[in-house]
Amino acid sequence: MKTLTLASIYELQGLKDEALEIYKELLIANPNNKDAKIAIKRLSGIRKKYLGVNQDMKEFFIRMDSEVEFMEFERWLVKLWN
Repeated sequence: MKTLTLASIYELQGLKDEALEIYKELLIANPNNKDAKIAIKRLSGIRKKYLGVNQDMKEFFIRMDSEVEFMEFERWLVKLWN
């Protein structure tokens, strides 16, 4: 069953696209669902702002093989969420 809780869990796990789809389905089922509306706006804004960036960093993350690269990735994450 698709719920706000499940969507929130997906979102916290980094599964933004999956969470967004659930929020959209919940909003279709209940157009007055304020939580789903807020979440859709939040996730849609994140997707627009960072479109393509996450794919590049995903590739970098997969190829990381040194402490220096790990620290660079960590700095990128901190910068991204601040």
